[in-house]
Amino acid sequence: MLFISGLYIRRPTTNKNMLSYFTKNRYNRLTVCALFILVFFWTSSGSTSGSASSHSIKDSALKSAEAGEFSVITYNVAGLPGIISSAVTERSSSIAEIGRILNRFDIAHVQEDFNYNKYLYEKGNLHPFRTSTKGKIPFGDGLNTLSKYPVHKVRRIKWQDCTGADCFTPKGFSYSSIEVAKNVFIDFYNVHANAYNHRSAAEARRKNMLQLSAYIKKNSPENAVVVMGDLNAHYSYFYDNVGILNTENNLEDVWLLKKNRSICHEISRAFPNDDILSVTDSCETIDKILFRGSKDLILRIRDYKLENILFTNKSGQPLSDHHPVSARFQWSLIKSDAVKIDPLLAVKKSESSTILSGF
Repeated sequence: MLFISGLYIRRPTTNKNMLSYFTKNRYNRLTVCALFILVFFWTSSGSTSGSASSHSIKDSALKSAEAGEFSVITYNVAGLPGIISSAVTERSSSIAEIGRILNRFDIAHVQEDFNYNKYLYEKGNLHPFRTSTKGKIPFGDGLNTLSKYPVHKVRRIKWQDCTGADCFTPKGFSYSSIEVAKNVFIDFYNVHANAYNHRSAAEARRKNMLQLSAYIKKNSPENAVVVMGDLNAHYSYFYDNVGILNTENNLEDVWLLKKNRSICHEISRAFPNDDILSVTDSCETIDKILFRGSKDLILRIRDYKLENILFTNKSGQPLSDHHPVSARFQWSLIKSDAVKIDPLLAVKKSESSTILSGF
């Protein structure tokens, strides 16, 4: 496991009261988004043009393998125009820095990648496969994937239900099939669910989860799956139903497995704390990673981390209004004679010749 010495290791020195003010007022500020859409659509904070397809910036030479591992990260990068963003740092330089730090991870899902995509992609990011952005608000969904591995069959699906400022953009989820070794595919879902914690918003979010769950059941019925994103939901919030993604699709939550012994907190009707920058590894966050294997592929979780230090600026301020979460997976093919390969042994056997990014 590679932990590069150049990582930021200092503790944030951000004023907690200032962060609390911005994060607690995050969604209230978004409601004024519509007033600025026409203005900022023409500003110079542009994004690279593109469709829902993926593109490669260099050729890939995938090798055949029966086992391996990869690192993942999901990050809401707060890419709304700076004047309405609840992030405390300047957006273009912060998102450029995010793009460079993401190089440490094999597969990254980002949300709210709206008005600053060119800074994310063109200022030092080296992932060879990246989805083509859908553009600024109000045309883009803010969802993009950056990957060390080829990204196939990209689809973008808009939510059927939304509330408030979330209806100003075609928010939803994206699907892609990522080839982690030659002819070895895993279905990835990048998700940004309806925000806010009032009753009507939670109702729309519950319908989001039902829509996503139905799509997974229909389109990935026998495939290995990784779901990552800003789900804006808590297992512990009475009016959320995010747990159906696990129960209806045999998915497991990485945080629950690695940090909370698969135990959910007691369910409460009280609105969850909006100060999402105050969470730690011991707290449930709205940014989640879910996964499952298949009859042909074993998928196991090795590590999970709340990246609350790595993605900070020189002053210790977070680069977004979220902390990203990361994980490392091990995979192995199940042989046709039903003899299973242990991913731990397979990785140890080949790690002397394999360089993996992210940890």
